[in-house]
Amino acid sequence: AGELVLAAVARHRVALLPVDSEHSAIFQCLDGQPKESVRRLILTASGGPFRGKKAADLADVTVEDCLHHPTWRMGRKITVDSATLFNKGLEVIEAHYLFAMPYDRITVTVHPQSVVHSMVEYVDGAVLAQLGTADMKLPIQLAFSYPKRWDAVQETLSWEDRQQLTFEPPDTKTFPALALAYRAGRAGGSAPLAMNATNEVAVHAFLEEKIPFPAIYETVETVVARHQTVQLHDVDDVMRVDDEVRRETRALLALR
Repeated sequence: AGELVLAAVARHRVALLPVDSEHSAIFQCLDGQPKESVRRLILTASGGPFRGKKAADLADVTVEDCLHHPTWRMGRKITVDSATLFNKGLEVIEAHYLFAMPYDRITVTVHPQSVVHSMVEYVDGAVLAQLGTADMKLPIQLAFSYPKRWDAVQETLSWEDRQQLTFEPPDTKTFPALALAYRAGRAGGSAPLAMNATNEVAVHAFLEEKIPFPAIYETVETVVARHQTVQLHDVDDVMRVDDEVRRETRALLALR
């Protein structure tokens, strides 16, 4: 419902401050610069617990396997989303709306250390990055304090210790959720909603050990492919389509 949220922001003449760590990082790196000076937004992804695995390796992974995230401590649902890369797909869609940036100017890079939270590349080739510990306290605090900065309440990075930061492209063959999110985002309307609702039902089923891990993506792909995209004019439309998609997904998975 990105269009509805942005319309409400404009109508009430308020600022919309991002709290998710990646979007907070981009917000900080943009720092009021004009949109035309930006070449692209670069979202960083940890790669999740299965980085480096191939599709065959994921057939029998367990819930416990998914919940061992290498760098972040998060809730169960979003930790599974990190394992599938659906969370990064949702963040791409969020960035599109938050920063009015076309999808072809939003990219993802895998950064296993989770120190660089995201970056902005400018037209002159300069890349600005926001670095910090893998802790949500900073972006949450900044949303309260902005435009001021308060004293840190979380651990800060140590530059006295050896730091190694690496980056690699996402493996969209093994983790196709990211490419699906770009397709849903570009389709617009209710397509991102359908992807999100289906994923939530599928992840819940996986956490209850009713479906295997690969079935999460397979389910989302099937439902989104069937979905007849419509425009969302108000919150009632959002709730109606969301409910329809969830019921369809539960029926597909034979869930009660």
